[in-house]
Parts: sequence; structure tokens; C-alpha cells
Amino acid sequence: MNLRDLHYLIAVADLRSFVQAAERCHISQPTLSTQIKKVEDSLGVQIFERTNKKVLPTELGEQIIASARRILQEVGHINELARIAQDPLAGNLRLGAFPTLATYIFPQLVPLIKQALPKVRLILVEEKTEQLLQQLKQGQIDAALLALPIIDDYLATAELFADEFFLAVAADHPLASKATVNPADLSGQALLLLDEGHCLRGHALQICQLNGLQEQQDVRATGLETLRQMVCAGTGITFMPRVAIRTYDEGICYLPFAPPAPSRTIGLVWRKTSHRGDLLKRLGELVQTLSWE
Repeated sequence: MNLRDLHYLIAVADLRSFVQAAERCHISQPTLSTQIKKVEDSLGVQIFERTNKKVLPTELGEQIIASARRILQEVGHINELARIAQDPLAGNLRLGAFPTLATYIFPQLVPLIKQALPKVRLILVEEKTEQLLQQLKQGQIDAALLALPIIDDYLATAELFADEFFLAVAADHPLASKATVNPADLSGQALLLLDEGHCLRGHALQICQLNGLQEQQDVRATGLETLRQMVCAGTGITFMPRVAIRTYDEGICYLPFAPPAPSRTIGLVWRKTSHRGDLLKRLGELVQTLSWE
């Protein structure tokens, strides 16, 4: 068995078809079928169940295919290490960010990296914080933009910028005419927050708890854009990070808090064992050049 055979196994498993898998692998269907049969014979097990209509992995086949994926991933990692050794500012960079940041930072960051680091191929991942931390530890991504602090002996962090919170209210809301707001101004207001699992929800709840504010329990959103539209519709008010503020929005006002304004610290997080130090340092510098005005 060789690496080519592993690619064949994965293609058949993904497409559930020898014909389509052969097209993906750029070989004839009989050649692919013969090669898969040779692998099964050499192992002495059946990897796929074959019918006239479809191909399905056996229970053991699923385990073998999962192992094949891991092996090819590690081989790719070895090749990537070799490329990095030759040019530290080249190769794939798998970068993660949580949803309330990724939506607003990635569109600015991608063209900036293409210009400043033309040999880098950026692979973006948008997930909640817990999933990104898990992917970091498992080596599935190289770094992540997260809200600090992150306390983990396996991970290193660097602060990049402070993302201040503003109060978002409808244009005809009684608070809309204020130059600045204090947490006390929010008393009795319908406060809209994101659903469980979003780090921005955690930051907002901290503000609420410190100032005796209550969330509107019957309404929760899965994203900031939903919250934005609900505020415009007069459903309630919400906290909006600076990165998400759009000056051209109609029907909504973004009010700064009186000092000390609440904020979250955005930082870069990576494995302490990473060999991408030069590239990650440059990435952090590029993020710090972004503008949110």
C-alpha cells in the first residue's frame, strides 16, 4: 500500500462511487476498482460494500479511511515543514477567528496579507472560541484571533488591540440623543444578547452583572447582524463591538460609553511549539494596522 492508494480510498469514501472517484483521481474506473481490490486483498479485509447503485464503507472500512486521512494530513504537514524551513514567510497559514470578529476582520485582512505576504496561502476558519482552541491544540489550525485572556500552558498569546463596546439603539430610541451613555442609563431597557457559546455574550453578561442589568431572556440571536436588525426594528438595545460598527447604517445609533468604556482585548493565539514565529509576528503586525473608523 502507498500514499496513492490512500488517496483512492478516500476518494471512493467521499463520493460513494467508483466512477466519480476515478474522475477525481484522473484514472479509469476499472483501474481504480482493481487497485482498491488489491488493497483489500493485501489487508485481508473488506473496506467497501458494493452494490449496483452505490458503494459504502464497512464498519472497519470507516476506521481504515479515517486512518488514511490522518496519514495524508501528517504527510502534508511534513511537506509544509520543509517549505517553511526554506522560506518562513511562505506556505499555508490556517487562521481562525470567532464569528463576531471574523465577519469584520477577515475582509480587511485577506487583501492585506496577499499584498504583504504574497507567498502565503491563507486558509480561514470561523468557529466559536472553544472549537478554535481545540483545533489549535490538535494542530488543525496554526493560529487564532481570540478575545484574551486565554490561560493555557500549551498556548502563547500576544495582545493586538482593544475592541471597545458601543451601545446600539434604534434611531428613535430615547437614548439616541445622548452623546455618551452610562451603564445606569440601561436600567429597565430590553437588552438583546447573542446565544450561548459566543464569547461576546460572556463579555456582555459581565457588563450586565457589574451594573445590575437584565437580559431579555425570550430573545437571543446567533449573530451580530441579526441583533443589528432587531435593534433597528425597535425590539431592544444591544452591545456592539467597534469592529462591527458601520457608520452608514440607517435607523440605528451607536453610542459610546462614558469612561472607562467596556471593551474586549483581541489577541493572537498560537502553540508554543509552533515553528511559524516569524510569520505569526508579521501577521500580528498586519492586524494592528487595520482601521475600524
